[in-house]
Amino acid sequence: MLSETLKRELGRYGVGQKVRALRWQQGLKLAELAARSRLSASLLSKIERGQSVPSLPALQAIATSLDVTLSHFFPKSPRAVPAVTRPGERVRLPELPRRKGSAFDFESLNFAAIEPILNCYWAQFRPSEQSSPHSHEGSEFLFVLTGTLEVTVAGDAHLLDEGDSVYFDSSLPHSYAHAGKRVCSALVVTFPTPPAVAGLDPQGTRDQLHLRSKKIIWTSAG
Repeated sequence: MLSETLKRELGRYGVGQKVRALRWQQGLKLAELAARSRLSASLLSKIERGQSVPSLPALQAIATSLDVTLSHFFPKSPRAVPAVTRPGERVRLPELPRRKGSAFDFESLNFAAIEPILNCYWAQFRPSEQSSPHSHEGSEFLFVLTGTLEVTVAGDAHLLDEGDSVYFDSSLPHSYAHAGKRVCSALVVTFPTPPAVAGLDPQGTRDQLHLRSKKIIWTSAG
């Protein structure tokens, strides 16, 4: 049995996210990884979603099945050293593992960081596809780099052009859809917990949208 302290320390390395990224990169289904590693698909699913921390023997079995070493999950760089991620080193993944019907592709911009307090992604959105509504605890910031993107939060759609940004409570169901004819890409930053929103003008109406006591704030480059 792993101690609670060890579980917390292992959890900080984002092992589950790294397992899922490797599996998607290699085009493997959970059942296929389960057969290779001789671990149950349900356990692997919990590990990928951060609901379970694998024992070291289990993680070794997963690493061997994915053709990496244990060191892949535990980078040795000191926290004081900047985590540099170059374009050629990033893993490009679709919204959906098998790509069919995926609304966007994304790359993690701070995958090499140890214990990041936020997650940064570059996303490119596909024409004629809309992502499924999803939610996650915390807050999200999105800045449109190129093209036009429709962001829907709690049923309300917001059309964002190049240079526009939106910040919202990501526990609300939200989705994205490519709009317009130009290539559409965006910088997406997610925060595990909502930052404080103190100091906002309580009388403001144009720049704030209140939904179920949640706040969505958008800005325009113009």
